[in-house]
Amino acid sequence: MLRQRLSPEQISGKLKRMNIPDLRDSYVCRETIYNAIYALPVGELRKELIHCLRQGKATRKPRRGQVDRRNKIPDMVSIHLRPPEVEKREFPGHWEGDLIKGKGNASAIGTLVELKSGYLILAKMHDATATSAVEGFSAALNRMPLAARKSMTYDQGREIAQHAQITQNTGVAIYFCDPHSPWQRGANENINGLIRQYLPKGTDLSVYSQQELDEIALELNMRPRKRFDFTCPIEMMSELMAQYHEAPSSMH
Repeated sequence: MLRQRLSPEQISGKLKRMNIPDLRDSYVCRETIYNAIYALPVGELRKELIHCLRQGKATRKPRRGQVDRRNKIPDMVSIHLRPPEVEKREFPGHWEGDLIKGKGNASAIGTLVELKSGYLILAKMHDATATSAVEGFSAALNRMPLAARKSMTYDQGREIAQHAQITQNTGVAIYFCDPHSPWQRGANENINGLIRQYLPKGTDLSVYSQQELDEIALELNMRPRKRFDFTCPIEMMSELMAQYHEAPSSMH
């Protein structure tokens, strides 16, 4: 990979995603790769590999004083402590959440997909801050009945740092994925790709009203899905909520 001009950071990230069965929990960070290169004895191999690096310097000062900002969200509850029923999609009310950002990361929209039905909610955000996430996700989740508000699974983005406030506002328990593990929110990753058909990357998302976002979500919720035998998510959610004698106020 070095000979292909990949940086040590890119190599480290790619190795994590390769999902090699016996090495699933074994990673090598970029600093280890750098150290291995510069620890080589003077010779052609060392010279070749250093030349593959973007800076190509004969010596390298170790990174000092850097702060690992992962796992700094207070009181996180790991996805590994999430009830098994969530992954099995046995009952409604379990969501995956994310933030899609607009041009220059200056605007954002919250995305929520319910796992059993595939039902989508788009939440308008003022920006990508934790305060906006509390307001946007709380308002979006509270539009759903209690039976559809059990949990949300999210990545470790700093915008969700005030997750306890969201839980207090909505009653929704929040679980956090492992770092760099988008497959742990597969349903949300997939729906974000569909949303980008309406809101391409580089778009200023601040110009969209909540009503316009609701219209986009409605179109996606009315798309037939193969995994539901071509029933659409809004029908699935309506049927599920009928079992609890509740209907979401936001459904059309």
